Amino acid sequence: MSSENLVPPPLPAARGPVPEPADARPGQARAREAERLLVVSASMGSGHDTVADELVRRARAEGRQAYAVDVLALLPYGLGAGLRGFYRTAVREAPWIYAAIYDFFLRPGPSPRPSGTPLARLAGGRLMDVVRRTRADVVVPVFHLAAQLTGHLRERGVLGVPSVVVVVDFAAHRQWLHPGNDLHLCVTDEVADEVRRGTGRSARTTGPVVAPGFFTGGPGAEDWRRRIERHGGGRPAVLLSAGAWGTGAELAATARLLAGNGFAPVVLCGRNERLRRALSGLPGVLTPGWVSDMPGLLHACAALVDNAAGQTAVQALAAGVPVVGYRPLPGHGAEGVSRMAALGVSEKASDEAALLRSLTRLTAPGETRERRIASGRALFREDALSRVVAAG
Repeated sequence: MSSENLVPPPLPAARGPVPEPADARPGQARAREAERLLVVSASMGSGHDTVADELVRRARAEGRQAYAVDVLALLPYGLGAGLRGFYRTAVREAPWIYAAIYDFFLRPGPSPRPSGTPLARLAGGRLMDVVRRTRADVVVPVFHLAAQLTGHLRERGVLGVPSVVVVVDFAAHRQWLHPGNDLHLCVTDEVADEVRRGTGRSARTTGPVVAPGFFTGGPGAEDWRRRIERHGGGRPAVLLSAGAWGTGAELAATARLLAGNGFAPVVLCGRNERLRRALSGLPGVLTPGWVSDMPGLLHACAALVDNAAGQTAVQALAAGVPVVGYRPLPGHGAEGVSRMAALGVSEKASDEAALLRSLTRLTAPGETRERRIASGRALFREDALSRVVAAG
């Protein structure tokens, strides 16, 4: 999350899990659009923070006041840092543990499962302090634990301003769904339908939230093209994403496969320097390290190999870069990759041969590539911010 978008320090001390009710009443009629926004994100990788930053940027561009806060930082006793560290380690080192957690806590389905609300409540006092200090007209969770918290506070009558949840996943697992929230903004109609069935509350399809530079590319694209050309010798550049934490299955094998079959793999290792060093010696593989110019890099590439159906995937769709899901992360990654493919906005490769077939089709100019690009860009329907401020 950009430091300039954060709530001004210092954060107030926690006052316990259940704060006193705010002055405003839930459901109070409002005569105008929201002018002060508080976006509640989570530093789990960088995807949620990226969405938060973009919502803040759009709001400020319209002359509104907007800040973001990390729900993990609001949890007491170091619980947020512990949760983030456990999740990162599980996904990197023991994905079967995360798969089991996802099945037990998160996977959609009718059977009763534990709720995230008891943990989220621990951040209630600190969040309400921030709401009061920023005088927020609307609170916008972009992470499921934050949605549990705002839903609980709204349901109890503690949070007196609307909470509008921006669901960033292609598969809305049960922790996104709390009936106390006023509105959910979703990436697809399917997710919006799931939210309405699961909460009985309003949900709209706005599409993903990405910065405008992904649609246009910008001046950095040409620099990336020259760099990849020098490294790849004119072969089609294929971006291989491992997320901000540099996580994925058999990344070296996939990079070698692409390099050995006519492609120029560019591997995003995030902040995982150990992974970057391990891959940097592979012939024909470019590992640029942490990338700050993602719009430029995406516009220089012919396709993306994705394993999470997260922000990199939707940024690629905005940039007109076809996406192939391959060896997805367990849990939400696998479900999201399958959902994207079922919608027709991407392809899903079950093995090496299927991956090469998909990339051969999608990197070649022609109808197949153009159809896939058009279906991906059709996801972007309207500005989610317009719905957020109208709810305030």
